[in-house]
Amino acid sequence: MPVSFLFGVALILILGVGAQWLAWYYQLPSILLLLVAGFLSGPVFGLIDPAVLQGEWVYPFVSISIGVILFEGGLNLRLSELRGKSGPILNLISIGVLVTWLVGAGAVYLIEGFGVALSLLTGAILVVTGPTVVMPLLREIRPEGRIGAVAKWEGITIDPVGAILATLVLEVIFLLNDPESLRGSAGAVDATLHVVEGLSIAVVASVVIGGAAAAIIVFTLHRRLVPGYLHNPLTLTLLVAAFVGAEALQHEAGLLTATLMGVALANQSYVPVQRISEFKENLQVLLIGVLFIVLSARLDLATFEYVGGRTVVLIGVLIVVVRPLAVLLSCAGTTLSWREQAFLAWLAPRGIVAAAVASLFAFDLQGLFPEGAEALVPVVFLVIVGTVAVYGLTIPYVAYWLDLADPNPEGVLFVGAETWVQRIASTLQKLGITVQLVDSNPDHVQRARTRGLPAERADVLSESILDELDLSGIGRLLITIPNDEVASLAALHLSEIFERTNIFQLPARSGREHGEGTVPEHLRGHLLFGGETSCAHLRDCMDHDHDVYVVELEAATTREELKEAFGPEAVPLFVVRDDTLAIFSEEETEQPQPGDRVVLLALRGRAEENGQGAVHRGSELMARPDGGADAL
Repeated sequence: MPVSFLFGVALILILGVGAQWLAWYYQLPSILLLLVAGFLSGPVFGLIDPAVLQGEWVYPFVSISIGVILFEGGLNLRLSELRGKSGPILNLISIGVLVTWLVGAGAVYLIEGFGVALSLLTGAILVVTGPTVVMPLLREIRPEGRIGAVAKWEGITIDPVGAILATLVLEVIFLLNDPESLRGSAGAVDATLHVVEGLSIAVVASVVIGGAAAAIIVFTLHRRLVPGYLHNPLTLTLLVAAFVGAEALQHEAGLLTATLMGVALANQSYVPVQRISEFKENLQVLLIGVLFIVLSARLDLATFEYVGGRTVVLIGVLIVVVRPLAVLLSCAGTTLSWREQAFLAWLAPRGIVAAAVASLFAFDLQGLFPEGAEALVPVVFLVIVGTVAVYGLTIPYVAYWLDLADPNPEGVLFVGAETWVQRIASTLQKLGITVQLVDSNPDHVQRARTRGLPAERADVLSESILDELDLSGIGRLLITIPNDEVASLAALHLSEIFERTNIFQLPARSGREHGEGTVPEHLRGHLLFGGETSCAHLRDCMDHDHDVYVVELEAATTREELKEAFGPEAVPLFVVRDDTLAIFSEEETEQPQPGDRVVLLALRGRAEENGQGAVHRGSELMARPDGGADAL
């Protein structure tokens, strides 16, 4: 195997993962860095040999990879989310798609100067938004109420719809340009019949093949006919088989098949799909990185001579005119408020499906429209970059301005609502931090509500938990269940909502009580409160003369100095700085500064003797007279 090929493969993987890591670190849309990395490594600096990316393997790999991505998106779609929202969703993927296609095609025709056929095709390609962009934005924003579910369903389902539409438009173009085909009204009739036939085949094939593949997986796993380590390989194999089978019947029907297969698995109750979902999510991250690097590295610098300022104008029209018009017409007569409609009108970034379909179609169109085919790919890629940049960088602020989300959620979800947890949560709530408690024990939930705390009775491991909770303003997960195994499962289950850096877990018992390493690090959240305490220890402290205190610092103070002032048994818990929250965990925490408020657990007598002027009891949050140690 040529060394250049191996080098190219290795570099693609490094750039794909590295760009996404940098995007996470700097809080930027990952697609922007992926496209820039691929463009620089390919046509600009030539680090990746274009010949490596021109083989026959590219398009089958791209197609199947997109199918896997859409399957993972389908696993996130639960039918229970459609209650009261099905109208807007169906309108967006029908009326909205039609408006976006036709008005977008008109904009391409007038601005880019493409012919009618190529404009209609470009408009169809630009219909898709894409879960690879929408889902990360929604996870970051966490919009309030139903609008998040509507945006998620549209972002995932519109990809296969748009891809099938673009494919049918392409086939009609070939049909009408075939010298042997009929002209005039007969040709138009043939084209219409061809579209209807193609749509019918795509829908029927997707439902039958996708449903059959999902049924085989459920039956096999439910009857335990394969071992656990083969669950994910079996699912991936059947997914690829179903995708290829649908593609054989109708081009691009594989995307709809993969999406419906994921939806079917996500909404059955016979077997859990958490492990499958985690595997596909990890695979999706890798595939997205590879796909964007591969497709952008294949670009030719010469093709960008076809685009210029007019493409920037096209991007502006798509953002300011086409998308708002599509949302307005789709949501007319629905129960969505003007704020929710405005949010949807400012959320239509294009993603990997648009890039892949444009690259594939440009190759197919070389014979019919050589110059237009050359311009198609750079125009679509610039639209992707422009829409991702505009929406990705501004939507958090738009959501905040519309009062639909908190741009920097500092709230805490407590999994477990025992009395000692309630006292800690109540203190945070009085300090202005949003809190939410979840527990399966009805007595715990009732007592928490009596304290004025928002609490829900739910099984944290249930599939429906993600639909039942309102996580507006919640950015951190604190698991305080006195069972390490269940707590670790909860951390894994909720990792699709919370970043791993924001998942914290309190051990049932401290390491010195039952030995270190009870739960492997990769199967749990970060250890809470310095990793030196446990659920049992905090419960015991609360039962024996300990209380939650809030200390307003006058000087920078370390954790050790806090324990020295309030006693070795004191447990620093949180640092509140203005409206932000920091958590003492097993990792080093930012040192508290003057003006910060430290929430800690301390012995009642010791706290009142050694506290400084601004020491408050969590249950009362009332200041006491000045006096006490100068160390703080």
